Amino acid sequence: MSSPSPSAPLAEPGTEAAAHAFIAKWRQAGGSELANAQSFVIELCELLGVERPAPAVADAADNAYAFERGITFQHPDGHTSAGRIDLYRRGCFVLESKKVKLGPATKGFDDALMKARTQAEAYARALPASEGRPPFVVVVDVGHVIELYAEFTRSGGVYTAFPDARNHRIPLERLAEPAVRARLRQLWLEPMALDPSRRSAQVTREVAAKLAQLARDLEGEGHGAERVAAFLTRCLFSMFAEDVGLLPQAASGAGAFVHLLRTHAAEPDTLRQMLRLLWTDMDRGGFSGALAKPVLRFNGKLFKGSAQDDYVLPLTKRVIQGLLAAAQSDWRHVEPAIIGTLLERALDPAERHALGAHYTPRAYVERLVLPTVVEPLRADWADAEAAALLLATEAEALDGKKREDKLAEARAQIRRFHHQLCTTRVLDPACGSGNFLYVTLEHLKRLEGEVLDRLDALGDTQGKLGLEGETVTPRQLLGIEINERAAALAELVLWIGYLQWHLRTLGSTSVAEPVIHDYGNIEHRDAVLAYDGMEPLRDAAGALVTRWDGKTFKTHPATGEPVPDEAAQVAQWRYLNPRPAVWPEAEFIVGNPPFIGNKRMREALGDGYVEALRGAWQDVPDTADFVVYWWDRSARLVRDLRTRRFGLITTNSIKQTFNRKVLSKHLEARPPLRLLFAIPDHPWVDGSNGAAVRIAMTVGALDVQVGEHVSVTTEETGAFGEVETRLAIRKGLIHSDLAVGADVASARKLAANAGICYQGFVLVGEGFILSAEDALRLEEIAPSEAIAVRPWKNGRDLSQGSRGHSVVDLFPLDQDGARSRFPFLYQHLADRVKPFRDQVARRAHRERWWIWGEARPGLRRAVAGQHRVVVTNFAAKHRYFVFESPRTALDHNMYVIATEDAWLLGTLSSVCHLEWMLRAGSTLGKC
Repeated sequence: MSSPSPSAPLAEPGTEAAAHAFIAKWRQAGGSELANAQSFVIELCELLGVERPAPAVADAADNAYAFERGITFQHPDGHTSAGRIDLYRRGCFVLESKKVKLGPATKGFDDALMKARTQAEAYARALPASEGRPPFVVVVDVGHVIELYAEFTRSGGVYTAFPDARNHRIPLERLAEPAVRARLRQLWLEPMALDPSRRSAQVTREVAAKLAQLARDLEGEGHGAERVAAFLTRCLFSMFAEDVGLLPQAASGAGAFVHLLRTHAAEPDTLRQMLRLLWTDMDRGGFSGALAKPVLRFNGKLFKGSAQDDYVLPLTKRVIQGLLAAAQSDWRHVEPAIIGTLLERALDPAERHALGAHYTPRAYVERLVLPTVVEPLRADWADAEAAALLLATEAEALDGKKREDKLAEARAQIRRFHHQLCTTRVLDPACGSGNFLYVTLEHLKRLEGEVLDRLDALGDTQGKLGLEGETVTPRQLLGIEINERAAALAELVLWIGYLQWHLRTLGSTSVAEPVIHDYGNIEHRDAVLAYDGMEPLRDAAGALVTRWDGKTFKTHPATGEPVPDEAAQVAQWRYLNPRPAVWPEAEFIVGNPPFIGNKRMREALGDGYVEALRGAWQDVPDTADFVVYWWDRSARLVRDLRTRRFGLITTNSIKQTFNRKVLSKHLEARPPLRLLFAIPDHPWVDGSNGAAVRIAMTVGALDVQVGEHVSVTTEETGAFGEVETRLAIRKGLIHSDLAVGADVASARKLAANAGICYQGFVLVGEGFILSAEDALRLEEIAPSEAIAVRPWKNGRDLSQGSRGHSVVDLFPLDQDGARSRFPFLYQHLADRVKPFRDQVARRAHRERWWIWGEARPGLRRAVAGQHRVVVTNFAAKHRYFVFESPRTALDHNMYVIATEDAWLLGTLSSVCHLEWMLRAGSTLGKC
């Protein structure tokens, strides 16, 4: 549901004079919370030019914007209790008011506001699922401060200080600032617009588009894609460094990089040498001859290798103008959470076509990062902070050394947690260009800001630290990535995000040298398979094993249609000493492993790799999808107490039978893994090609019993093509089918139903199918062969009416029998099926190319002699059952129930059975 519409036209925001009058009035406010809170909020609304809260009505669901909104708490033991929100605005915020009698500088004041925040968060989570979570909770101490906390994923995660831990508390006096009043007005009117990732999305897309054009231009001049990517990455970081003040300005006021581009735009060869000199100086630090000014020492590995000829590519005037255009973007506001994906597409010729496609919104990434990493750390912080505040409150009642000792204990509590935070490691074992790691890093830095603020309030100077001393750094964010370009971008994304955060909160004067480090935290290697080497695969006779490359075609001489070019072969490999890959130690694992189904693994990865992988991972069924190998390893690490939690994105087929076996193995083990968070079906964007897919999110741990089951209730297309979702949350034990409630996934098959239900036929070759025109031609040319042709239906034919297609069925004839009895059909298949079958991996399909891939002899026996059978299309959005002729061949998306009995058809069509099927089965798309 959207935020409520104004009941009357909005007033203009108050003037600066009105703000000063408001401040003067409420600074003197006394009395109780109840006496003043509502008056304060009403007058604040008038100052901001937003509507007043509406009068409350009896039905709480109708109180979309009202004081004293009633809610009901659902407790784990089943009982309920009532509560009231001081002020609620649907889709915007929960506001909790206090009138703290203690002064703002006291520990008791902080303790009171912390309790108010906790209470407001509890109210937000207790709201009905149909209303969704508001993006903000607001804490007001009447006459003193307003505190803002945001959770833009709206999935019930942790609300964090907004915009950061140093600026979330708005003293009353700051209402005199127009920018502060504008922020609060937007909180009332369009709170999601305050999400910084949304505001920077357009800048990031523009940056990626400009770099993509530069990459095309450079590649068009004959430079290899890898050399172009390395050069543009150095340019990119230089643009960022000058915009955030890490490079000195020229006398003209332009940044150092732009200054060089402009100064030498007419002399490309000179510019090439000046860039080489600049980057060499940035690597080592000190006085820069290119700028005639000192530069910081950046180090890392980004600017290494300056002696190589391709360190700076030869430049044309067109490329120089393109670099200047890219540098005009405000690199301070690029969004690291999405720039990694967009840059990967921009710099990769194979993926550049998807640059304009949808990207994965930051909120989606946070939806998994929060329950996996942030919530357990914030729970630890809440314990440490509460203990420290208790000690600090006790200290206020003491004097002298006893008081100092008690405060020292309080500081020690905070320092212990800070050390824990700074040594926490998070691993993404398929990190791509680093989006998950960056979002995690930002949340760790945000939490660290709160910790350092608390230390500062307790009289500790630790909060003054910059890059020196113990602090959260990219060193803690570990990644494994098989794509070398993506691995390099992941490091870049982490450092850009880290420096953005550092400069925004502490300023440029606090930056220590070297500015970046080569921590080696992103490993370029395979995450699931280790091996000692590779060698060409040979058959028993010693011949080299190859296969069709899957993309090169030629024109068939008889049909004129494109068929695989058998000359386009790629070698297959044998992997030496294959074994499961080892992952670095980490407290948390989070990420988005590759989406490759088990039936596509050979095509995507090669026969040799798949054989080595399945041989090395004996506990994972051969029928499991590729992503399941990551899930299995993560679950085992948690159960072995080597990892605290893991959270992974998988395709939503994770809850289907063959993948579910791996989940069940861990959920039923001793000690049992528990799913503390699951979204069974959620929109996503495949980072490799920009395609929309459906995914599942799962978070596993040992220390929980009751999990949060999240359902997507609505989906709407956002401003940049991303899908905005609304969620509903249900608590309970989450089973291997990612459902709560009855564990239907553990149900056993009935022996009485054995041998009655079969999947339809798998042709493995579209050439088997005949159109109505093809069938008429057969009747004219070879009428005696028509007995080998059957009606053919797929799901569309079943639901919308038959298109009149038929299919050639030569089962169970051998090759000689097929050729002699049906010569016309045999030649038809030789021209249209055999060229494709010759290239498939499965030997039986190559050798028996005239027979369907899955001819289902059991199904044929089961329907023999019957006049009709029951059929359903399991891939359809709606479940229905119909009678069909047993002579009709049905494709693999159909299931055939070999019975003529109308009573059984009625049973299958009943509401009871349909409910069971929807609960026991799974969906691969949005329903």
